[in-house]
Amino acid sequence: MPAKRRLPHSLLVGSLLALAACAHAPQRPAEPKVLNSSLGSFVVAPPGETPITAPAPAVAPAADTTDTAPATAAAASVADAAAPDPAAVPAETAAAEPAPAPGPTQVAGLDPAQYADLFDRLRAGFRLEDGSDHHAVDQELHWYVSNPDYLQRAFGRADVSLYHIVTELERRGMPLELALLPVVESAFEPYAYSRARASGLWQFIPGTGSKYGLKQDWWYDGRRDIVESTRAALDYLQALHDEFDGDWLLAIAAYNCGEALVERAVEMNRAAGRPVNFWDLWLPKETRAYVPKLLAMRRLVLDPEAYGLAFSPIPNHAYFARVPTQGQVNLRIAAEIAGISPEELYELNPAFHRWATDPAGPHYMLLPVSSADTFSENITQLSADQRLGVAHYTVHRGDSLATVALKFHTSVNVLRELNDMPVGGIAVGDDLRVPGAMTDLPAKVILAAARVDGHGRGRTTRAHVQVVRRGDSLWTIARRTGVNVNTLAVMNGMQPGDPLRAGQRIKLSTDTGGRVHRRHIEYTVREGDTPSLIARLFQCSVPQLLAWNGLSARSHLHAGQKLHIHLTARHG
Repeated sequence: MPAKRRLPHSLLVGSLLALAACAHAPQRPAEPKVLNSSLGSFVVAPPGETPITAPAPAVAPAADTTDTAPATAAAASVADAAAPDPAAVPAETAAAEPAPAPGPTQVAGLDPAQYADLFDRLRAGFRLEDGSDHHAVDQELHWYVSNPDYLQRAFGRADVSLYHIVTELERRGMPLELALLPVVESAFEPYAYSRARASGLWQFIPGTGSKYGLKQDWWYDGRRDIVESTRAALDYLQALHDEFDGDWLLAIAAYNCGEALVERAVEMNRAAGRPVNFWDLWLPKETRAYVPKLLAMRRLVLDPEAYGLAFSPIPNHAYFARVPTQGQVNLRIAAEIAGISPEELYELNPAFHRWATDPAGPHYMLLPVSSADTFSENITQLSADQRLGVAHYTVHRGDSLATVALKFHTSVNVLRELNDMPVGGIAVGDDLRVPGAMTDLPAKVILAAARVDGHGRGRTTRAHVQVVRRGDSLWTIARRTGVNVNTLAVMNGMQPGDPLRAGQRIKLSTDTGGRVHRRHIEYTVREGDTPSLIARLFQCSVPQLLAWNGLSARSHLHAGQKLHIHLTARHG
């Protein structure tokens, strides 16, 4: 029997606060303390000593899906804010954070495979600035150091995917700090899900996921696929890096709030003669904190001992292998023939949110390296029906899809998928394939499936339209709906000044699905700002901007003035 999944490598916490408080008193040798958590027992290492992990339990429990990274933007690929706002930390408290010592010395000339600890390999590839001269980074660092439980849970999950992410970044020649983005995005929880419908380690919203080739259907969501979502995230980050002339901080900011907003902020600074870099751009509050979060995590991982923390090593070798499945397979049967639990299989393959893999592919799954060969040998010995664990049922008088589904503890949708029957009913004598090897799904999987099922109800295929009222013009409709008048004209094959007739239907969007999300934000006017520059930044018209704020064309703006902005975004 292949070995059970090892305990996730967790954070070992050593507090320097007590030492600082008692610095005037003679010190006795520090005694190690054992901390117990849901992940097992951990030894707190006294300063200067090597941390040791206590014996691990045989099977690690499932990860907590309630963890997501501290507040990040809801407008792009983000996770819900589950942590206190670091901005609430008093400035003097954050400033009192101990200054980091020089980073640990890396062994020169080592190939990636020669590192014993994946963290050392990660540190050796750091290339971004550390942000040490920016207070925002100090604030985020203070939050991380003050919340070791968050770090313990995040890095407790990271051992599954971090090796793969680091390897892919090295192959592409990208900074290895980017491997820490999932700490900020999702706390390395592949089932993380935000209010903006962002999902997975890298928090893709549906539209961006589709743009970068992540399949999303009733069976499978590639945004949660560890391998595919990493490929898509690195493709996206590389494209942003190229778009912003090699500036990684702008690329990371755009990953959070979208490239269009960063582009407009760059144009605005250039027009006003201001510096064009992340620290001098006007960006949403969430994004202004997002990049400092990553740089703070970089400083912490580079030299955790400077902050009273220690990371237990993560072995520098692959945790999983990608194995062909020969077609659709029941996930409980796949776990059985691999010699692992269904819970572990779903943990490695969170993209599958049903009882079986997607019949249309992908036809592979991730398995622990120690189980891959066993699975490959066994799967070839099963027929297609055996792989699915299906039985056959002959339809009787009075049967319906609903009653058959109830009889076999399944759903009508599953029966339709198994029998390639998207519409229509059944007739007496029909031979139905029914699931004969169903099992209770883990709670996180049930929730992921419910989101898909719930989102599918009530979707409209009609374009959003506005019916023209007497006296309307494209300008008044644009102001009322928050759509740029030029965009509105182009969508409707018109010029902005063209007359309208009552009852005419004006398209507000070419998108045929998704939901409109409107946000109201406050913008502080800076030196050199003009209404046209601000309107360009927020992709609105000058008349809209003036109308929202009760201003006229003759109004003058002054530095420090607060303006109300109405943003419209579409999720879907």
